[in-house]
Amino acid sequence: MDKRAAGQETVTTALEDNLRAIDIPPRPLIIDRIRDEMMQGDPCLRRVGQLISADVGLAAGLIKTAGSPSFGLRTRVRSVADALMLLGLDVTSRAVAAISLRRAFPNSGHYVRFWDASARIAALSGWLAQEVSLPGLPAADAYTFGLFRDCGIVILLRRLPTYMQTLARANGDTGRSFTAVERAEHPTDHAVVGGLMAVDWWLPEEICQAIRHHHDRAALASFPPDLPTLSRRLIAVSQTAEHLLQQLSGASRTQEWAKLGEVCLPLLGIDEEDLRQMHPGATAIIQTAD
Repeated sequence: MDKRAAGQETVTTALEDNLRAIDIPPRPLIIDRIRDEMMQGDPCLRRVGQLISADVGLAAGLIKTAGSPSFGLRTRVRSVADALMLLGLDVTSRAVAAISLRRAFPNSGHYVRFWDASARIAALSGWLAQEVSLPGLPAADAYTFGLFRDCGIVILLRRLPTYMQTLARANGDTGRSFTAVERAEHPTDHAVVGGLMAVDWWLPEEICQAIRHHHDRAALASFPPDLPTLSRRLIAVSQTAEHLLQQLSGASRTQEWAKLGEVCLPLLGIDEEDLRQMHPGATAIIQTAD
């Protein structure tokens, strides 16, 4: 075994050990099957469509997701086949991961507000990506990132008995970064945990990095950039979406906009006045998101 292969094996083993220790939900089999098809020389969309259609809930979720305004398609989606043809395998795999995310966690009243906020932030993120219309910022990626961005919170809520109190303190802290508050009380933070889950679920590298660094002002503001452009824009678009949600509905209250807002807006090429002009459209998205 050469040094590179040995190093990769070490990384893989470390990832698996962390996943077991933190109790991250296993990757759904359907994602493996879609990925296997993507690796073929001539992927068969019909075969993937059959796999997805075998799960009625997943099929309905894919059609609904692909047809939502937040996903950026201009054509009505009536079937799994339509979704596959319009999205392609790569984006379909991300959409399936996004749909599977909530299903991976046991139903609990404690998480209802979290999932509702995540759904609205994701919907607003996809819509906002279309509004700012920056090259290389797909609405589908913005939507997927919006859903996965804070998935580490749910994992830590399940794993750590006192994390609910930590979460309240992190949401209200006006000085320290969100993750600094978490790490002062626990051995990890939700950005690290969410990043691990994103890697294990085979999300694109730029989305994984964005999840890992979405509270890191230095990574957003660094020049030359430490993060890929897409990662920085994904963080900016979701943070701006969360800010709109707070402004227009009072939901998802945090102090993050005061820490990150002035870095996020330039990354999207907009200012506060542009944001105010978006209020009517954002309100409509919030009202229809679920």
